[in-house]
Amino acid sequence: MRSFHQTIRIHAPLARTAATAAVAACAVLVPGWASAQAFDAVRLYGAAPDQNGGTIGLAVVAGREYAGSDERRTRLLPAIDYRWANGWFAGTTNGIGYNFSRDPALQYGLRLTADFGRDEDRSRVLRGLGDVEARPELGAFFNLLPSRNTFVTTSLRYGSGNGRDGLLFDVGAGMAWQPAPAWRLGAGVAATWANAAYQQSYFGVDAAQAARSGLARTSMGSGVRDVRASVSATYSFHPKAAVTAALSYSRLQGDAARSPIVREAGSLGGVVAVSYRF
Repeated sequence: MRSFHQTIRIHAPLARTAATAAVAACAVLVPGWASAQAFDAVRLYGAAPDQNGGTIGLAVVAGREYAGSDERRTRLLPAIDYRWANGWFAGTTNGIGYNFSRDPALQYGLRLTADFGRDEDRSRVLRGLGDVEARPELGAFFNLLPSRNTFVTTSLRYGSGNGRDGLLFDVGAGMAWQPAPAWRLGAGVAATWANAAYQQSYFGVDAAQAARSGLARTSMGSGVRDVRASVSATYSFHPKAAVTAALSYSRLQGDAARSPIVREAGSLGGVVAVSYRF
């Protein structure tokens, strides 16, 4: 739940930026920083389409040790993102990529991100399963902003898992509203589909792992990995600075939820983030 971890603003014309900022703050929870992998969507925020600009911030993130864990984990994480008027962008939220569109209501392009893997020492439940190695991911994205208050995001990522053949497809949608000049509220939903290779790397147990860990041998199929819902509130205490508080609930689905490493299929995460736009 990943997201707000992604600081606070989604790219749009200046008239739309204030209205959609809370949506972006909510979206970052999905799954975002709570899992330390905040690449489920591209969020181009801060500057107008024909200007250079970015954001820098810090967030306190409360989440789980791993997807399906019943152990809590709290971290302090940075967020730095920048976009250029020519379409390029780079940062901890979006990875490195290029937006081919100059239409502020439509964004699509290619990017390079990372899957940060999983260390078996993270939890006693994972002992014997070995590490899931960090891998680079190649991907594409498509975002639609049908109005100043709503957005839809999609993202495709390939290359995760020990076999380097994990495939993820993310889709999200949300809305925002501004009850007062300094306040923005947001709500969003999202889901991620994963192929069998990804599911096996993160939720499966092969024969060797079963022998080392004592867990039952389990094979994974492709399917929806999880669904998520988020709410957020953003307060702008300066024309270029804001603080966001957000909550997100995520629930594993299908084969992932039935994995022997899963102790709680549903989890609640939270973030408090401060960001500055430049």
